[in-house]
Amino acid sequence: MLHLSAMKKISLFIILTFFSHHTLSIETCSRTAIINYQEVLIDTSSNEKGEGLRFYLEKDEIAKKYLDEYQEGTKIGWHNAALGTLGTGSIIASLFTNDDNSKREGLVIVGAVLIGVNFFVARTLENQNEDNLLKAIEEYNKRNLPKIYFNPESSDEDAGQNSQGYQISLGKSWSF
Repeated sequence: MLHLSAMKKISLFIILTFFSHHTLSIETCSRTAIINYQEVLIDTSSNEKGEGLRFYLEKDEIAKKYLDEYQEGTKIGWHNAALGTLGTGSIIASLFTNDDNSKREGLVIVGAVLIGVNFFVARTLENQNEDNLLKAIEEYNKRNLPKIYFNPESSDEDAGQNSQGYQISLGKSWSF
């Protein structure tokens, strides 16, 4: 049985997860690239990520196409909103359920699973979308000057922050 204290712990975990994701998304605003020995903000104050490089990348049609794909991929999709709404609604519904504890427990578990799946799917798609920005810079650098130097890992380390959060490495060795 899931007691009220366990429900509070699950709710606290979900709230902290949302705040940590929001905090990580704020850190990406400080990403920079080096162009002509000057640092250029990649994510300007506008709501479009990568907009700081548009002036350079729009000179190359292929690079502009990748930048547009990158910016389109940063928008929240209907499936993310639907899963998040269903998960949150399920948890809220569990608070108003007067029935037995098993129904309440089921609603909390379903809500937490939906929110967790939504979070991991969104992060996976976001990380895959970063490849479009890297491809845009690579295509621009093939045919244009000045060159754009951008390394996401080194810029995060230089800032003393890691916008990727926790990094996990798995390995398996076989011996016979």
